[in-house]
Amino acid sequence: MVRTKMRWLVSIAAGATLLSTSVVALGTAQATTKAKTYKVAYLSYGVANSYDAPMLAAAKAVAGADGVKVTVFDSQTSYATQVSQLQTVISSGQYQGVVLQPVYGAALLPTVAKAIAKGIKVVNIDQILGTKYTTDQIQVKGLAGNVVFFPSKIGTQLATLAHSACAGLSPCNIGLVHNYTGYEPDGAITVAFKAYIATKHKDSIVDEVDGLYQAGVALTQVQNMLTAHPNINVIVGADQDCEGAQQALTAANNTKVKLVCYGGSSYGVAQLQSHKGPWFADVLQMPATEGQLGMEMVVAAMKTGKSQGSKNPVAGLPNNGILTPANSKTFTGEWPG
Repeated sequence: MVRTKMRWLVSIAAGATLLSTSVVALGTAQATTKAKTYKVAYLSYGVANSYDAPMLAAAKAVAGADGVKVTVFDSQTSYATQVSQLQTVISSGQYQGVVLQPVYGAALLPTVAKAIAKGIKVVNIDQILGTKYTTDQIQVKGLAGNVVFFPSKIGTQLATLAHSACAGLSPCNIGLVHNYTGYEPDGAITVAFKAYIATKHKDSIVDEVDGLYQAGVALTQVQNMLTAHPNINVIVGADQDCEGAQQALTAANNTKVKLVCYGGSSYGVAQLQSHKGPWFADVLQMPATEGQLGMEMVVAAMKTGKSQGSKNPVAGLPNNGILTPANSKTFTGEWPG
């Protein structure tokens, strides 16, 4: 009876040892297979901008679903600040990926090259990272992904639409609202816009101002424009500029001027759908889609080590992404305006 009891106790002890060993082994296996945590630096053109905010929100949603930690760096529209921020990201050694929305892509090229050389996966979104503004393809060796439209096409589209808005007018006086003169995408848009308008001898750009992508600023600028050039027929600018211009026109009881815009915001789409007011046409952009695709690319690049190539979110849209009162119900704005 004593021997049997001893065997039983030994058996229990052996089983406990085996169980303990198994638990340790399982814990080791779980630790070994635990998913790696990735950190991504998101370098924004300007977080407060109503166009950029949905882009960042969409990127964060993708990151959250994949367990990726995101740190946001806000350049506040300063390319010098953005270059410095990217240098900080590189020197910190904390990040495996970068989603970059350039203020001025050409200025970032040397620092982006350093990030890539350090093994950081860099994905470019929204603005061109390079010196060529007539292509949506990758211009930087080793870039992990590229999600952009190309500004020169928007410039030509805006000019074509402005010319259509000028139909029957001789001469037709055009006011052009830039945002940051000399910065992109303004530079490339302006070059393409002016090149097309120059071929139309009845169309003339009579004034140019800066709206800074702010409706309030554009309101004041367009009021001054209307005072200096009361015979203006068409005003061209980004959606925020068109919102300010619309307010200026309403205040002046001016129902003759037409607005040609780009951005495709919810506000712009609604104006076109109403078939009322000065909005003549709008060129669609898709900031939320850009943010989503950009984060998906950087996550895939960090996990696989492979480049994800280039995507143009507005390529292939109906009517080349041009919204008019006739087709505006088929489009949805991705940002408020």
